[in-house]
Amino acid sequence: MGGFGIGSGTLVWVAIGAGALIFSLCCCTCIRRLKRKRSKHTNLIHGVLLSKEFRNGTGPKKFSFKELSKATTKFNDKRKLGQGGFGAVYRGYLKDLGIDVAVKRVSKASRQGVKEYASEVKIISRLRHKNLVKLIGWCHERSELILVYEFMANGSLDSHLFKGKSLLTWDVRFKIVQGLASALIYLHEEGDHCVLHRDIKASNIMLDSSFNAKLGDFGLARLVDHAKGSQTTILAGTFGYMAPECLRSTKATKESDVYSFGVVMLEIACGRRSIEAKYEDSSQSLPSTRVSLVDWVWDLYGKQRLLDAADEQLHMGFDGKQMECLLMVGLWCVNPNPNLRPSINQANLVLNFEAPSPNLLDRMPIP
Repeated sequence: MGGFGIGSGTLVWVAIGAGALIFSLCCCTCIRRLKRKRSKHTNLIHGVLLSKEFRNGTGPKKFSFKELSKATTKFNDKRKLGQGGFGAVYRGYLKDLGIDVAVKRVSKASRQGVKEYASEVKIISRLRHKNLVKLIGWCHERSELILVYEFMANGSLDSHLFKGKSLLTWDVRFKIVQGLASALIYLHEEGDHCVLHRDIKASNIMLDSSFNAKLGDFGLARLVDHAKGSQTTILAGTFGYMAPECLRSTKATKESDVYSFGVVMLEIACGRRSIEAKYEDSSQSLPSTRVSLVDWVWDLYGKQRLLDAADEQLHMGFDGKQMECLLMVGLWCVNPNPNLRPSINQANLVLNFEAPSPNLLDRMPIP
């Protein structure tokens, strides 16, 4: 047959052209979305930095990238204090102020990094309490997001409890719990808004040169009205410290913060992680199961052997009344039923022996 047929070569070029057009359209769409996302993030950060605290100069100080690079010797790995999911923390020295600082450089690869950065600056800049890590300054330039905190000479609580940095005496441990309780009372009850921290854990509790506890890392924190006292969000926190209801409803509340506080109390008293490997016998090289610290302590309480939960490394070097009180309040705070947990004020009264110990069931309640 003659005529008007299209050759195979022409079809190939038409297909290539169509493919190129589709590819170009996809690229343009992706670029537009990226620009919108960047614009949204930039507006979010600028909104925070133009807030009342920053305009009045009462908030954290703005640093240049050059200043912070110099302070950390160009972010030298030898100055790295730690590495988290949202970036690395470096030790720095600000010559003009004459102080050591901890410099948190948000990773450019972190999807949540910008939100964490904005949340941290927005919330912690308005907080003033001796048991909260102080935010000294910030930097937002050259696509860099950097936060500058006061330097904590003794690092994080978990480095002492679980990583062998030093053996904390009982007096120091009890003081850490009291300091953390004081910080939570301030966050939950004493400000214009209730602050839900949402990630209370041993690695977020820092210790200064005198081993005073200071709660840090407010990247997941949320502000809520006192009357409401809760907020439904995406699931956030750390497994082992999260209240059981958060796994079901993703609702953050004062009660879920209190649960995390309870877990930390048990870790401090027992010297064990919230979730720990269990070995059937000493010959095994691999753990057979994972055990919950909460379950273990509650089981000992039911057997009337509560003080057996005390950290063996203390070699009985503790005040028995304080240890029992700390373990009891810890179990009270981790009750699976959030309605049966104490407020942070109630827990603090018992810790200071200004109220009687709670009445607990012999067995951990079923959620």
